[in-house]
Amino acid sequence: MAPDKANRIFFAGHGGMVGSAIVRRLKYLGDENIITRSRAELDLLDQAAVRTFFAAEQIDQVYLAAAKVGGIHANNTYPAEFIYENLMVEANVIHAAHRQGVQKLLFLGSSCIYPKFAEQPMSEEALLTGALEPTNEPYAIAKIAGIKLCESYNRQYGRDYRSVMPTHLYGPQDNFHPENSHVVPALLRRFHQAVNNNDETLVIWGSGAPLREFLHVDDMAAACVHVMQLDSATYQEHTSPMLSHVNVGCGADCSIRTLAEIIAKVTGFQGELVFDDSKPDGAPRKLLDVSRLLALGWQAKIGLEEGLQDTYRWFKENQNNYRC
Repeated sequence: MAPDKANRIFFAGHGGMVGSAIVRRLKYLGDENIITRSRAELDLLDQAAVRTFFAAEQIDQVYLAAAKVGGIHANNTYPAEFIYENLMVEANVIHAAHRQGVQKLLFLGSSCIYPKFAEQPMSEEALLTGALEPTNEPYAIAKIAGIKLCESYNRQYGRDYRSVMPTHLYGPQDNFHPENSHVVPALLRRFHQAVNNNDETLVIWGSGAPLREFLHVDDMAAACVHVMQLDSATYQEHTSPMLSHVNVGCGADCSIRTLAEIIAKVTGFQGELVFDDSKPDGAPRKLLDVSRLLALGWQAKIGLEEGLQDTYRWFKENQNNYRC
């Protein structure tokens, strides 16, 4: 479906890796009326401020990508902030959008919504069938609440609020913080430092055996816009009122060892990789079932090595921001 250039689209979370990628995609497709606000301009935790914004701006569509995110260390250290801030942001934005008559909204969640021991690959039907991974349970609970908020406004008020659940994402503008980053940016940064230091070995936590799925953020952006622009009949044909979210991934995974070997190639590291199996591995496998997304007419296009090369180029151009 071609974009309606007259639509006023509010994009919440435009400054992050995911948000900036989706905004680029929208502009590439010809959407011109994209409304953004920095946190200084609009605090999404402030319910009154969010209501005032929606009342004044006459928004037609919303992309809700704003969230507090981080890796295992951050989730373990700040669980209260992760559940509170994510719950408040999504509740404030979704309710204000409804109050002002916004009919279409896309909520971005996370694959961590699924139970720790969900059958692999994880289908949408696995939601709420078991206990969550304890290290990110507060964040996951907030994202599940976001899905159910969307479904509840759809069921009660006839809104068209949709949810997408991405797999592990990486790409330009990722978070390369030495403690709070996810596995891809963390490894890219460490390999980059090892090359600069002429290190002969690089130690990686865990056995290297766990399998993970990785999706370039530009693919994620394309999938989000695709799902948002689907006509209602097509979307509803492949979802149900109380199970309406859509997994977004590439449908393939690789071991952490293979990921590390590809990153070594991309960064030019020629030393030895040492896997410290005294450190925890986490879940043995995390792969999304993307059959629903395929049925809706979209599939990933960017290969892992190509995507890592693109991400590493961006990191090198911006490495001064990370004090490497």
